[in-house]
Amino acid sequence: MRIEPPAPGEPRRPAGPRDPGDAWVVSATGERYWGTFGAAGLMAVDAARGVLLQHRVAWSHFGGTWGLPGGARHENESATDAALREAAEEAGVPAASVRPRLDSVLDLDIWSYTTLVADVIEPFDPVISDPESYALEWVPLDEVDDRPLHPGFGAAWPRLRAALEHRPTLVVDAANVVGSVPDGWWRDRAGAAGRLRAELERLAAAGVPASALGLPETRWFARIVLVLEGAARQAPDAGGAVEVVLAPGEGDDTIAAQAAERVEAGDLVTVVTSDRGLAARATSAGADVRGAGWLRELLDAL
Repeated sequence: MRIEPPAPGEPRRPAGPRDPGDAWVVSATGERYWGTFGAAGLMAVDAARGVLLQHRVAWSHFGGTWGLPGGARHENESATDAALREAAEEAGVPAASVRPRLDSVLDLDIWSYTTLVADVIEPFDPVISDPESYALEWVPLDEVDDRPLHPGFGAAWPRLRAALEHRPTLVVDAANVVGSVPDGWWRDRAGAAGRLRAELERLAAAGVPASALGLPETRWFARIVLVLEGAARQAPDAGGAVEVVLAPGEGDDTIAAQAAERVEAGDLVTVVTSDRGLAARATSAGADVRGAGWLRELLDAL
């Protein structure tokens, strides 16, 4: 592998300061890949309008094709941050208007490309905000294949579209997970629940490895529902990505109801509990079940 400086036809916007990541990575056999630190792009999916695609200008790499807003990662920049930044720079995508669902990584050893798939939660109109685009359009899913696609996106599109059928949700039995570690939680149940919630917020931001959920691709940003009962209901409401549900009575009843409701909505539900009775109820509702130790391993890995 070697790093080549930019040349005519490079993907980088011609104006503004250049980042160290804006250069070609060249393989031993001569293939060129844009981005010293890899690259990332955003596949924004609007349930009503389809996928946001960019018609690339002729002078860009694979000019004239349709693909995703994206580009080279900056040094020490996460793939998620890079995808959101590039989408904002190239298409005016507000980061607050999308919710990450999954990422898919093409890893060539010398270079990688990460596709961040995100659901639109607040409709917006894209804006051509730099010279790299002829057009930006919302393209219905069934019409994406009709466009001349960027080769990389075209190769990934069948997998990415199939992945859109999955919406993972974790429903967490807080009492069972907290009680799985003898750290004195019984002296302050609300405090213990608050600490678990903080850990789950980190997991929500970092994502769950696809292998842990038995799903394809690389990582999933699962919805997380934390059910609190009894004294744990007094845990402070700090906001954030984790949805907290307060059980009015037995926590098991609320957890089973949450699982059934979300299965009915089409989510792939995983109930996190080591309670056998609750596990049986969750399974009967169509949910998968993982024990408290499974979740603890994910949290310890953060």
